[in-house]
Amino acid sequence: MEIDLTARGDEFRAFWTERRLASLTTVRADGTPHVVAVGVTVDFEAGVARVITFADSHKARVTRDGTGDGVAAAVCQVDGPRWSTLEGRMILRDDEESVRDAENRYAQRYRQPRPNPKRVVLEIAIKRVLGNA
Repeated sequence: MEIDLTARGDEFRAFWTERRLASLTTVRADGTPHVVAVGVTVDFEAGVARVITFADSHKARVTRDGTGDGVAAAVCQVDGPRWSTLEGRMILRDDEESVRDAENRYAQRYRQPRPNPKRVVLEIAIKRVLGNA
């Protein structure tokens, strides 16, 4: 199922580009949720949400250990009564081009990230959108 994020309108785009933190939820091996605060960027044309992190973080390890089609993941933002969740399958990318692209996107939304030689990118191929934002 393809999601067309560009058709969701200017308010949706603004909600996901204004500076605010999100939560990232993954599922541990024992089936319990793992929820952490993250900075996330959304590529509306590609239908992808990106999170930069350390290669040895729990979220990176869970993703690296997942199957070929990735692991289930969701990012959620809340602003008062407005909220939005993006769900999909998450994969890890550690190639230089993907990391640089994700860092540039992060810098546009938040600030320039500190140098980190262990940086990786978690990419969520968005399959479902929930919320009222």
